[in-house]
Amino acid sequence: MKRFTVEDLDQTMKGSIIASCQPVVGGPLDRDDMVVAMASACIDGGAKALRIEGAERVAKIRRVSEVPVFGIVKRDMQNSEVCITPSVEDVLSLAEAGADVIAFDATDRVRPTRREDIVKAILDSGCHAMADCSCMDDVHFALALNVDFIGTTLSGYVGGRTPPEPDYQLLKRAVNVAPRVIAEGRYNTPRKAQEAHRLGAWGVTVGTALTRLETITGWFVNGLEAFSPDTGCSPRH
Repeated sequence: MKRFTVEDLDQTMKGSIIASCQPVVGGPLDRDDMVVAMASACIDGGAKALRIEGAERVAKIRRVSEVPVFGIVKRDMQNSEVCITPSVEDVLSLAEAGADVIAFDATDRVRPTRREDIVKAILDSGCHAMADCSCMDDVHFALALNVDFIGTTLSGYVGGRTPPEPDYQLLKRAVNVAPRVIAEGRYNTPRKAQEAHRLGAWGVTVGTALTRLETITGWFVNGLEAFSPDTGCSPRH
């Protein structure tokens, strides 16, 4: 039995921030206790839900918080670029750990387990499904399988150079066909989150700008290095 119906989530989360608490792998914050602390801090700051990687961490968060948890498992695959919840076993471990929504890679790429089987396992486990999409073909595929939540998560991360800005165009197109679209992927300032909300996003996932201190510090360091020490304001050419 689901802890939250879709209607419950509409009432408590629509128009809110989902905090993705995923530290840099192998970094000083990549510890279970740190992830729990970051998650608690994000909730204190007003986040209405959490996106957590790993069944063990989902279980630890579940023990200390009642907010909805979007669970994923990330793993590197030898013969596939798909890394977000790639197997049925991953789905089952997240469901057992207490995830309310399980997100999966919805892209049409070589993968160890069919997308249809992943969605079926999520729904059979009693959880809601979220499709991490890269394009409208992914969105339409997910909707045909009765996936409740669509994310723009993988736009810009499937081949080629990752752009600095979010994919507002995909968001605009997705909200025209899906009732619950979560803007995700490079929404790293309040202004960008506001724009997502204006365009009709059901929610906005923010990760790096909240929980990856190494990356945030690098933004400031690179910003200062981009200016000449002589004037303090002229960009280097």
